[in-house]
This record gives sequence, structure tokens and C-alpha cells, in this order.
Amino acid sequence: MLDKLTTALGCLLLSLACTASAANGSHALTLYGEPPKYPADFQHFDYVNPEAPKRGTLRLSAFGSFDSFNGFISRGTAADQLGLIYDTLTVHSLDEPFTEYGLIAHSMEQAEDNTWVRFHLRPEARFHDGQPITASDVVFTFNTLLEKGAPFYKAYYGDVKEVVAEDEHSVIFHFTHARNRELPLVLGQLPVLPEHYWSERDFSRTGLEPPLGSGPYRIGQVRPGRTVTFERVTDYWAADLPVRRGFYNFDRIVVDYYRDLGVALEAFKAGQFDFNEEFSAKNWSTGYDSPALSDGRIIREEIPNLNTRGMQGFVFNLRKPYFQDVRVRKAIALLFDFEWANSRLFHGAYERSSSFFGNSELGAEGLPGEDELALLEPLREQLPAEVFGPAYVPPVTDGSGNIRDQRRQAYELLQEAGWRIENDQLVNADGEQLSFEFLLIQADFERVLLPFKRNLASLGIDMQLRRIDVSQYVNRLRSRDFDMVVTSFAQSNSPGNEQREYWHSSSADNPGSRNLMGLRDPAIDQLVEGLIQADSRAELITHTRALDRVLRAGHYLIPNYHTSVYRVAYWNKFAHPEQPPKYDLGLYTWWATEEGTQPATVLLPEPEQEP
Repeated sequence: MLDKLTTALGCLLLSLACTASAANGSHALTLYGEPPKYPADFQHFDYVNPEAPKRGTLRLSAFGSFDSFNGFISRGTAADQLGLIYDTLTVHSLDEPFTEYGLIAHSMEQAEDNTWVRFHLRPEARFHDGQPITASDVVFTFNTLLEKGAPFYKAYYGDVKEVVAEDEHSVIFHFTHARNRELPLVLGQLPVLPEHYWSERDFSRTGLEPPLGSGPYRIGQVRPGRTVTFERVTDYWAADLPVRRGFYNFDRIVVDYYRDLGVALEAFKAGQFDFNEEFSAKNWSTGYDSPALSDGRIIREEIPNLNTRGMQGFVFNLRKPYFQDVRVRKAIALLFDFEWANSRLFHGAYERSSSFFGNSELGAEGLPGEDELALLEPLREQLPAEVFGPAYVPPVTDGSGNIRDQRRQAYELLQEAGWRIENDQLVNADGEQLSFEFLLIQADFERVLLPFKRNLASLGIDMQLRRIDVSQYVNRLRSRDFDMVVTSFAQSNSPGNEQREYWHSSSADNPGSRNLMGLRDPAIDQLVEGLIQADSRAELITHTRALDRVLRAGHYLIPNYHTSVYRVAYWNKFAHPEQPPKYDLGLYTWWATEEGTQPATVLLPEPEQEP
């Protein structure tokens, strides 16, 4: 009898302790402990319409094809928009640099010394089959992603020592050290997978069986490789939570795949899908001309993009011997004439990128300040002298196409590196021509590369353009089987753990990591770790500027260009909140109107599927 009483008392104390612990938790996580924008009793985000009607269909397009609904592994080509079927522990606010509010978790606790974070789960959280989401599912998800997921996860969660389910609705992550300020927020972004579902399946395999989720949508009709339909979950457990109110207003979201972006644009104008974000300046200028645009059935809109610009560029694979000399890389970069391309190809729509963190206070400018020098001076022997001068900015041409000065500078650099022109070919001491392949998947990007190819050929450099399909492209990038590609490195307003995936030596050989160039540099590694461990916003800015300065001086890619707006076109059957989110397009805050004109459906040839 005493044992039973003791056990009951222990359970009661444990329950009270858990209740008190939850009561002490916060509804939000911020990077440096600053107050969040929204209080604990907020009803919805400012950038949504909480009364938006739930109805209609949003039809989108995607490029290429797909053969998998498992986007967590480095196999196959995953379908787009799979995030719609999963919920995460927390939700990132779209009008704050980096603040997260509870979704599956109703409150969070952090150790004062930043050695652990605890998430208290909502008892009402459910998977689509009605099973509750528990702490055991969180532990299963985390361990499965580390053991069987893409290599990215090992780096992203590398500072987690262990995860423990304390009870059915509380889970704690212990850290290996206290210096990763971002880690609690990173863990909040964890999509929670159902342990009971995956215990009967092989997580490491690809396939088109619709997986079980907990999010606002589930996968409905599928045409393999061609179409995926996401159906709104009418009894979605989180529909009335403040972080979800006003979101996900379409009954169905249909994603059609196209192998040719020109065909996709014509399909949009014919009404075969509803919304198109345009990345081609040429198309934005002239490609939408049509009766539907003239009479207002198609709307074109430029929405301000206040995000850190990041960097798009032509990436050198440093694993190739001829790209390991910075003089060669810098010489090749001199031969890309952005001003001519912007005038002749892009209708003057772009600005040249120079910083990896442009359009923000995070980018380096001019000479390094005292705070940056405090980080860079101890690394002086490991860094190029260029780091300690003005931050590198690509040269500017007059746009005429005559780049005589750049060509002369490039040849001088190549001669210093041991190359010479012989029989109209640039060759090394062994008589081997400087020749490389540019791998791409978009046919229309060739118009950007062909003038660059001609400029290279003027110095005897042979660049071959090779276009392949999406699945081949993905596999070749994973295996690092390329010479040069075009890619982008997106940045947030609070850079953190993802920088390891971009630039750190630990990610250089990980299939699926974003370190495509194969960058291995102890000085850059140190700056990345310092950035992740920054204890204040000011310290984060200093580390980011120093990292930006070093990356630019290394000439690891040829900077491309950017625009400061989202360019979107859509059929006039949609509406969106008057106040868009500050740091996102916010497409899933939109809704279908009753007044909009339904586009006529025009049958086009079967899709075969531009910058």
C-alpha cells in the first residue's frame, strides 16, 4: 500500500513539475533573448487576413520532374511543395529577422547558459491519421534524419549531444557546447515525422507512396513525374492557432511539371496554371503580352523583396586542378561582361551582385573596420592580402561589348599562373588547353552564357555548354561531377548554422551539401564557427562582414546579378493581404476570390517541360 502511495505521489510531483516547467516556458524563441514582436496572447500575424475564405484551387508549375515524396534523403528527385504536409515544432515569423513561435510546441524553455532547449508539445497536435504527435516522434525524427537523412542534417544539427523524451509531451535537446546561439531556433524548424508510420517502412528508399504528415495539406491525386495535387486537411488540428490563422486558404494546390520554361510560360498565359514567379527579365518585359494581360485577366505585380540578397554566381569546382589557382579564377571572372548582358539581354532590370550578404547591414563595404580587423589580423598569414584592402567589387564595363581592358588584365593573370596562348589556344606548360564544361538544365540560360563563352574563346579558353535533365543534374551535383554550374546561396537576415553547409571544410565532400565549390579553408572555417557562436547582433554583423570579405577575395564564383522585387504574374481570381510579410512573398496568405474571371482552358501540346 505504501509503495502504491509513493508511486502515486511521485507521479503527481512529476506532473506538477512538468506543469510548472511549461508555465515557465516562452511562446517564442529569439536569437539573443530580445522580446518578440508578438505577445503571448496574439491572435494572428499582421501580414495575414484572418477572415480569408477557405476555397478554390491554386495551380502552380514546377521545373523538370520528380520520382520521390521523400525530400529528406539524398536519393531521387523530390517533388516540390512537400513542406505543405508536415508541421514543425515552431513557425518562423515572416516579418522579423529570426523569431519563432510555437506550432507543435506550445512553449519552449532555454537554459540560461544555452546548453539545452526544451519543447512542450500541444496535446491536441495530431497526424493526419488521428494519432497524437508525441515527444517520441520528435526523438525518432531527429535520430532518423541523422542516421538516414541527407548528410546536410549531420552538419546542421552537429552541436546536439542528445535528444530525450522526458514524458509524452516534453522533449529536451542537450548541446555539446553553449556557443551555438542559433541552435534552439534551428531545432524549432524540425519537421516532426510519425514514428508509427515509418517503423513499417524503409526511410532510406525513394518512392511515390504519399507519406503520412500532420500539416495543412495531404497528398491527393498523383501523375508520376507530371502532377501532384495537395488537398487541404479540413479537420487540420492547428487551423485555429494564431500562427496558422489566415494561412493555407486554398482547398487544393496543384503542381504541374514542365521540362521547358518557355512552354511553361505559354501554358500560364493559356490558363493552365494560375501563378508564376518570373525570374527572367526578358520574359517580364515582353513575355506576358497577351489578350489576357491587356484586358486585366492576368495581373503583373512587383512586390518589394527586403530579404538579404545572397549570391547567385557561376561556381568553380575547386576539385579541378585548373581552378585551384585564384589567378585563373579571377581571370575567367573578368571575362563576364555583366553590363553588356544587362543592357542587351535583361532590359536593364538587374543590379550586379558583389556581396554574399547584399541588401543588408551584413555585407562588407570599403576597408575593414577595427572590429573586423580584430577577427582578421590573427588570420593574416592564411588570407590573401586583398582581404585587408577595400572589399572586392566586380569591375564595371561600358556595356558596349568591348572588354579590351578586362581581357588584358585576364591574360596578365593567366600568364602569371603559367598559361600562354599558342595556336589560338590557352595552354599550360604541358601544352594542355584550358577547357572546361558548364553544366546546366535551363535551355534559356544559354543566351547568358554564349557571350561569356565568346569572351573566353578570345583568350583561347574553351568552355563547353552541356545541358542535361533534372535527375542527371541532381546526381552529378551530388557526386561533384562538374566543372562549373550556376547556383545561388540564399541568405537570411540572421545567418547561422547553414553557413557550415555553404563554406565549411566539413561539408566539402558531403553529397547534397551546398559546398559545391569544395571549399576547404581553415581561416574560413574559423570565421564560420565564430559567426555561429556570436553572442550579440553586433558580433554577428562583424563576423558576417569579415566572412563576406574573405569569400569575395577568394573568387570562388563569378558574381551574377539580382533584383530587389518579387516579380509575380497571376490570374485575377486571387487576392492577398494589403500588407505583405516583410521577408517573404507570402503566397500561402493569399486566397481565392469569387469575383475573379476564370481563365479559359486551352489545350496545349503535351509539356516537354529562363533566367
